[in-house]
Amino acid sequence: MSSIAGIVSLTNKRIDGLERKLGAMNRLQAHRGPDGEGVWMSEAQHVGLAHRRLSVVDAAHDCQPMRGESGSWIILDGELGNYAALAQELGGGLRTACDAELILRAYEKWGEGCVEHLSGAYAFAVWDERNQKLFCVRDHFGGKPFYYASVDGVFYFASEMKALLPFLPGIETDLDAFKDYLVFQFCMEEKTLFRGVKELVPAHCLTVTAEGGIDNRRYWQVFYQPDLYHTEQYFKEHLEELIQQSVKGAVRSDVPIGGAVSGGVDSSIVASVANQHVQDFLGFTGKFSIGKEYDETEYSRALAEARGFNLTEIDINHQDFIDNIAKVLYHLDTPVAGPGSFSQFMVGKFVKDYRKVMLSGEGGDEIFGGYTRYLVAYFEECIKGAIDGTAQTGAFVVTYESIIPNLTSLRNYKPMLRTFWSKGLFDEQDKRYFQLINRAPAMEDCIRREKLATPYDPFDTYDRIFIAENVDKRSYLDRMTHFDFKTELPALLQVDDRMTMAHGVESRSPLLDLDIVEFAATIPASIKFKNGTMKSLLRSAMSAYVPDHVMNRKDKMGFPTPFARWAKGETKELICDTLSSTKARQRELVDNARVLTKIETENSFARNLWGFFCLELWQQIFHDRAEEFRKMIE
Repeated sequence: MSSIAGIVSLTNKRIDGLERKLGAMNRLQAHRGPDGEGVWMSEAQHVGLAHRRLSVVDAAHDCQPMRGESGSWIILDGELGNYAALAQELGGGLRTACDAELILRAYEKWGEGCVEHLSGAYAFAVWDERNQKLFCVRDHFGGKPFYYASVDGVFYFASEMKALLPFLPGIETDLDAFKDYLVFQFCMEEKTLFRGVKELVPAHCLTVTAEGGIDNRRYWQVFYQPDLYHTEQYFKEHLEELIQQSVKGAVRSDVPIGGAVSGGVDSSIVASVANQHVQDFLGFTGKFSIGKEYDETEYSRALAEARGFNLTEIDINHQDFIDNIAKVLYHLDTPVAGPGSFSQFMVGKFVKDYRKVMLSGEGGDEIFGGYTRYLVAYFEECIKGAIDGTAQTGAFVVTYESIIPNLTSLRNYKPMLRTFWSKGLFDEQDKRYFQLINRAPAMEDCIRREKLATPYDPFDTYDRIFIAENVDKRSYLDRMTHFDFKTELPALLQVDDRMTMAHGVESRSPLLDLDIVEFAATIPASIKFKNGTMKSLLRSAMSAYVPDHVMNRKDKMGFPTPFARWAKGETKELICDTLSSTKARQRELVDNARVLTKIETENSFARNLWGFFCLELWQQIFHDRAEEFRKMIE
């Protein structure tokens, strides 16, 4: 893990101050690589690469930028999940044990076709000296970040958006991306909230030539094609085998391994399997002692005791929020959904004193159907089918009769159900799921809508993904999970990456393995989401690894953070001061004075208040300091 950055002239001309500019990019990303840095520039000064290093594997030789036998150069953030298999395929003869050298060897053998041979979490760039072009790749799922911008005939790229800000003509909000933020609280496809900055979408690669050509293409797609021939037992056995294989690969490291243990299904599975493969595995969990509803450590402790590993706990309080929330937004680069990012930041800050590598359970919800909203959507679909007489049984549906016992999971979601069913009941699947995830209506009265006069409609982008041809239209579950896999998962991985790398800690997600994802896409909904049980197959396949009362709990809260409670008490002054400053009241897009009137009436989740609070902090940290960023390269 590390940071990467680079600059390429699109006119094949010398770039003035190239070394100074690369140095500034490295400084802005120094937290990602506290163990060293490197810079390479071409003799003609028309291209340069920069790298910050976090040493995890073969620290003595992992110096980047790294030169290959052909004269090409590589910089890498991340690691391969198939290192051993790829090394064998390339025939050995490696000088180091570094992933960067192996990827460069693959590029020298297969060119841009090397992407067909790689798996893992990574973002890398190769400067092909022979062909005078830059080849950039982001992994299949978005585990590692990659951003870029083209300004005045020069192409810039980096691991984090902040490293690109000094080169923009000004720091402005992208209005189409802002519309996305209102609806989803993340941006769709390649858009970012910074106008002029784009994100390389997961499973895409980018080729930049010194003559100005920029080619962006997708190199991989997941296909949801249900396997109707194999039995449930087959799926269980093969899934267990794949998870064992992936976790074993994920613990490849020259430093001790730790893992997040939240008390949920996914992190519990990963920690349990990892503990089989490494010595001195250490679990980490966070809690808020102000109430049981914010403390799930009883489940984390139960797993640690059952599997025989040590668990380290961190108690987080409101003063931690006051002292660190601005740092959280700085490292995130952009506001995100939910206050869980703050909690992850605090855990990462704690972990750095014990481990450099931490495993997580990211991806389980999107791959295996773990969100409560899937049950909400299916419940409505089952009622509709029962009323219309169109209910079916089979591999693509969950029946009304079978789903009833699991409806107790919706006990705490009655207010949301009331809103969801208040309009458009029994509409088409795409429209109904959009309503489930659309956050814009609740934020609408605080937005200066007249300032968003662009023709872009976030629903159009959403619908293109939801009804994509790579998903069997008969499977409602696959349509929902596919959309979340393509959009929400990369947003969550961004948070996971930033909140750990802010402290020089590498996070790995073994459930996001290429073989696991492609296999899961073939499992019929009737097995994967059996009887409306969230993550049904995953739970049954891995039942031997996790205590029953942890594996089968129905009250998982997802690292609950008492932001709503604090907002009306301990942190109210901070929030009010943030939203009531002179600049805050003069924002072009948000009426922060109106936001302030809603603090006392926010519900227990306070997502709307969180969304506006983070948006204002983001503008203060970046927009209001645009000149400071600009001076970094002078």
